[in-house]
Amino acid sequence: MTGRQRLSELDLLRFLAAVAVVLFHFTGFGGAGAWPEPSREVFPEISALTRFGYLGVDLFFVISGFVILMSAWGRGPGEFGVSRVVRLMPAYWVSVLLGLFVYALFRLGHGVPGLVVPNLTMLQGGLGVRNVDSVYWTLWIELHFYVLIAVLAAIGITYRSCIAFMAVWLFAGLFADQADHRLLQVMLVPTWSPYFIAGMALYMIHRFGPTLLLWGFVGVTYLMALRWGAWRAETVFRGADEVVVSALITGIFAVMILVATDRLSRIRWRGLTTLGALTYPLYLLHSQLALPLLDNLYPALNRWAALAAVIAVSLTASYAVHHAVERPLAAWMRPRLRASLEAARPPAEPSAVVHRDLGGDRDGPRLNGDPPHDRTPADATTS
Repeated sequence: MTGRQRLSELDLLRFLAAVAVVLFHFTGFGGAGAWPEPSREVFPEISALTRFGYLGVDLFFVISGFVILMSAWGRGPGEFGVSRVVRLMPAYWVSVLLGLFVYALFRLGHGVPGLVVPNLTMLQGGLGVRNVDSVYWTLWIELHFYVLIAVLAAIGITYRSCIAFMAVWLFAGLFADQADHRLLQVMLVPTWSPYFIAGMALYMIHRFGPTLLLWGFVGVTYLMALRWGAWRAETVFRGADEVVVSALITGIFAVMILVATDRLSRIRWRGLTTLGALTYPLYLLHSQLALPLLDNLYPALNRWAALAAVIAVSLTASYAVHHAVERPLAAWMRPRLRASLEAARPPAEPSAVVHRDLGGDRDGPRLNGDPPHDRTPADATTS
């Protein structure tokens, strides 16, 4: 990473978001899960807190808006697509195949190949096929965002185009909801778009410095996130206190503002890079590992020891998948995918013409005489 520094604070936030989701599933979830009873009933001492761990996904999406825009800047849609495939698919394939094993082990219904094969594409959300693991729903939402960013990359990512993109996405989503236009609702995911747009605006604040317009995007998307957070508390996560949900969403925006304005830049522990690398496989694997593990450990072990064992195995498996699967498979896939793009590139011009950059729009404004920040991001949950 020549001349660049990693945003270690994002590694930490990603890991904490994943831990929140893990604790939600293992100790705060009110429905059926890996425990014989709902996990909220198994751990009544802490479920009043961990039942809000689902908001780790909200943090993931704000981080994704920040990191994906940072990652896509200066790239075309093809190179951006390669980076996403290489980052997402290796650990995801392991997770789907693990799901196949769990389904076969516990004989959870028929037609498993018809379930697993579409899931291997990560496109099952559009194919009308249920997820092998319930956590995959967030990946489908992320894919919506990636498609939109690929379109932006095809147009050309500049300060100006990002402003226009965020404004169009925000208002088009609102209009789609008001008109109850199903196609546009699916394409623009208006119930989640405020988080991605907020992350994009915060990255631009980080890169170019704060402006009233960018803070306006952050403020509007924050208010929209509060509205959708309250709606989910009423309709999806019934019983979640709206005041607590609003406070936690406020905390998510506050901590990301600290990241954008470099208030957390002193967080520089080398181990955070490892924690960041574990986040995605941990998110994908923990639920599926829990079912066979708890079936064999609990109630022979007491609930706390069983919980500690499941979390320890999940972390260990995540580390193994990162080092034994993600890294080598990414190294194999990346050059081959890049080579496959060569045929799609336009032929080189017979003579090169050098153009002077007179407008400065590609990199946006230079505020206070400072060059733009260019620190390398920690990837978002699924990025």
